[in-house]
Amino acid sequence: MNFLGIVDWLVVGVYFLLIAGISYWSIRKRKDSPQDYFLANRNLGWFVIGASILASNVGSEHIVGLAGTGAKSGLAMGHYELHSWIVLTLGWVFIPFYMRSKVYTMPEFLERRYNEKSRWLLSIVQLFSYIIAKVSVTIYAGAVVFNSFLGIDFWTGAIILIVITGIYTIFGGLHAVMYTETLQAIVLLGGSIVLTFVGISEIGGWGNLMNSVSKDHLNMFLPLSNPDFPWLGILFASPIVGLWYWCTDQHIVQRCLAGRDERQARRGTIFAAYLKLLPFFIFMIPGLIAYALASSGKIQLPQSDQAFPTLVKALMPIGLRGLLAGGILAALMSSLAAVYNACSTLFTMDIYKKIKPKTSEKDLVKVGRITTGVVVILGMIWIPVMRGISDILYQYLQSVQSYLAPPIAAVFLLGVFSKRINAKAAFTTMVVGFAIGMLRIGLELMKESLTGILYEFATINFLYFCIFLFVFSISLLIIVSLMGEKPSEEQLNGLTYATTVAEDRASSRASWSKSDVILSAIVVVIIIAVFLYFSPLGVAG
Repeated sequence: MNFLGIVDWLVVGVYFLLIAGISYWSIRKRKDSPQDYFLANRNLGWFVIGASILASNVGSEHIVGLAGTGAKSGLAMGHYELHSWIVLTLGWVFIPFYMRSKVYTMPEFLERRYNEKSRWLLSIVQLFSYIIAKVSVTIYAGAVVFNSFLGIDFWTGAIILIVITGIYTIFGGLHAVMYTETLQAIVLLGGSIVLTFVGISEIGGWGNLMNSVSKDHLNMFLPLSNPDFPWLGILFASPIVGLWYWCTDQHIVQRCLAGRDERQARRGTIFAAYLKLLPFFIFMIPGLIAYALASSGKIQLPQSDQAFPTLVKALMPIGLRGLLAGGILAALMSSLAAVYNACSTLFTMDIYKKIKPKTSEKDLVKVGRITTGVVVILGMIWIPVMRGISDILYQYLQSVQSYLAPPIAAVFLLGVFSKRINAKAAFTTMVVGFAIGMLRIGLELMKESLTGILYEFATINFLYFCIFLFVFSISLLIIVSLMGEKPSEEQLNGLTYATTVAEDRASSRASWSKSDVILSAIVVVIIIAVFLYFSPLGVAG
C-alpha cells in the first residue's frame, strides 16, 4: 500500500519537473552528428563527468541490492563499493590513451590496438552483458521498489519510468543523459545520506550499531572457509571485475570520452572517486541498520532485498519519504539512461556503421535512437532467468560480471602495458574466455541436475572462478602472442606506454597538477582506513 503523503508527492513532482526542464533544454540543442549525439560534442567539464559516472554506476540495483546484501551477509561485498582507487586508475592510466585515440567506443579502441575482429566481438559481448547484467537487474530492482516502497504495481510503474527515461535518452542523446544524471546524483545521494543518519540516530548512535551487529556482519575479510565471500577470493576477484567495469566498460568510459580534454576527463574521475566512497556508507550501512532493528524486533524484514524500502517506511517522516522516493526514481532512471545510450552507441558505431559505412550522420543518429527500445524489451525478457542464478540481487550482479569480466580486463590491461600482445591473442582470449563464462552461467542455471565434474564447475565459488579465468586469460594472451608475430610499431603508435611519443607524454604531463595527485592519494588513504576498521584488526576483531 502506498505510504507517501501529499507533501511527498509534491517533492516527487518537483523532481520530475526539474528532469523535464533539463531534458527539454538539452533536447533543443542540435544533435545532427554522431559526435553531438553520442559524445555531447566532447565539451563537458569535470563536475558533470564525475557526477554522471556515479549516477551511471549507482542504479536502483545498488539501493535495493547493496542494502539487501548488507542485511543478509554483512559488509563483505563492500569491496566492490570501495573501488574508488580503480576509478582513479581509469583517469591516470587509461584516459590518456582513450582521449588521444579520439574513439567513440571501447570496441573501436580495440580495433585500433588489435584488429577489426576484436572490435566486433567486444561490441557483441558488451551489448549482451548490458542486457543480462544491467538492464534486467535495474528493472527487477524497480519491481521491488514499486511493490514495497511506492505501492505501485511493477509493470505499471516500471514501464512509465522506462518510457520517460527512454524519451529524453532517445531525443537528447548523451548530453541530456549526463546533465539529468548530475541532478539525479545529487537527489540520490542527498536522500540516502538523510536515511543513514536517521537510522544511526534511531539505533542509538554509531557505537550502538557496531555493538548490535555480529562480528561476521562487520568483517570485510571473512575466513577462507566461508562458502560465499572468502577473503582471498574477494580481495583479488573484485579488482578484476572493477578493472573491466570502470576502465573498459562503454557506459562508464563514454562519460570521460565526452570530456573537453584530458585534464577535465581525469579530474572527472577524481571527483567520481570521492563520490564512489559514499555508497558503502549510505547503502550498505542502512542494510546493517535494518538487520539490527529486525533482530531487536523493532521492524519486520520480510526478505533481504526489501531492507532499504522497509527502513524508509519505518524511519522516514512524511516529506523526507518523498526525497527518498525521488532518489530511488533517480537511480532507476539514471542507470537505465546510461545503458540505453551506451547500447545505442555500441550498436550504431561498432555494428551498423561497419555494415553500412556510407550511412549519413543523421541516419546514424536515427539508428541509435531505435536501438533503445530493443534493449529494454530484451532486458525485461531476461528477468525471470536471472532469478535462477542468485536470490540476492547484488550478488547476482557481481557473479555474472565475474564470468564476463576477466578476458576483457586482461586484453585491455596487457594491450596498454605490453606492445608484444598481438591481435590473434586478443581475439582468441576473448572468444575462449567468453565461451567459458557463458558455459558457467548455463550450467549454474541447471546445477541441481548435474553431477561430477560439471557440478563442480557450476558450483565453484564465483570469486575463485573469476580469479582462475583471469589467470587463464593472461596466460593465453601471452602464449598465443609469443607463438605469433609481433605487432608493427606503426599500428601501436600512441596506444601503449612503450610507443607513446615524447610530445604526447609532455601533453599528458601538462594536464595534471600536484593537487590532482594529492587528492587522489587521499582517496587511497580513506579506502585503506575503511578496510582496517572493518577487519579483524578493527571492529570485527
